[in-house]
Order: sequence, then C-alpha cells, then structure tokens
Amino acid sequence: MKKDHTTVRILMILCAAGAAALLSCAAGQSAQSAAARDDEGARKAFLEASAVLFHPRCVNCHPAGDAPLIRDDGQPHMFNVKRGPEGKGVGAMNCTLCHKEQNQPGGPPGVANWHMPPANMPMVFQGRTAGELCRQLKDPKHNGGRTMEQVNDHLDKDPLVLWGWNPGEGRSVPKMSHKEFSAKMHEWIAKGGACPD
Repeated sequence: MKKDHTTVRILMILCAAGAAALLSCAAGQSAQSAAARDDEGARKAFLEASAVLFHPRCVNCHPAGDAPLIRDDGQPHMFNVKRGPEGKGVGAMNCTLCHKEQNQPGGPPGVANWHMPPANMPMVFQGRTAGELCRQLKDPKHNGGRTMEQVNDHLDKDPLVLWGWNPGEGRSVPKMSHKEFSAKMHEWIAKGGACPD
C-alpha cells in the first residue's frame, strides 16, 4: 500500500515538473514572438508587396465578378468566358481550351493548369484596399484554408503566380521582381502579419 502511495507521489511530482517545463517553454516562445513582432514593419512590408497583388497580372484572375479580365486595363474576357464552379470555365469553354501550358506567340498566355480560383473561394483582389486584401489572405475561411505560411508557399511556387513575371510578349510585369515580392511577403509574416488599415 505504502509503495502505491510512493509511486503515485512520484508520478504527481513528474507530471507537475513536466507541466511547469511546458509552461516555461510556452512563455519563452510567447516572449520571443512578442519580441519579433513589429506591426509597423509588417504593415509596411505588406503595403509594398501589395503593388504586385494589385497588378493586372494578379487582378485579372482575381476579379470582383465571375469573368476573368484581360490586358492591363482590365477589359472583359472575350467570348463571355465565366469562372465556373471549379474556376476552370463553364462547359466547353474550359480555360485550357485556349490557355495551353506555355504562352502562345501572338496568342493566349499560358502555363500548366490555367484557371481562376473556384466559385466557393473566389479570392477577390479587384477593388480591395491593401488592408482588406491582407485580412483576406490571413483568413483561412477566405484563402482556401491556408495558414499564412501556406499562402506564401503558394506565392513562392505556384506556376500560375510565377507566370506573372513571364506573361509573354506585350504584357506588362510587376515592377517588383518575384524575389523582392517573396522577401516582402516573408517579412510581413516574420514581423507578425499585421495588416494596413
């Protein structure tokens, strides 16, 4: 009986020590996170990066409506093209009917898996303020269920995003390089992800 009480006491002491260690670790991480947080720096980084997100190469596929836009002045897409439920067009008007795996000289732009965001998660950039877009990108309910790190992974690696810097002849590209854009987005997260007003 005495042996059982001793075992229970030892287990309770070990549990208490473990809990204290976890709390101490969590407090240390919170202090470290608070020390790394720089709301003003995060807002500035996002504002600078938003020049890319509001460029026609991004906005044209992230419009306020259900039809993609074309050209630098955001003209309606020819042939009454619509987003469709999966963002890949409607019926026979599938995006990849015209948009091939690479830009066509004198024709439609292209990259593998050309599409818009799906209808249930349209990821609208057009008409947003920098603050509204920032909050949308952070919110998993409005960004495709992604963490902030996954948003950046998408912006760093997705062929559709990278296409924005290689859109083919006659199409403008963002003034900021992809490398600079990526650095600003990573800085935004590293400094705590605060959004402009």
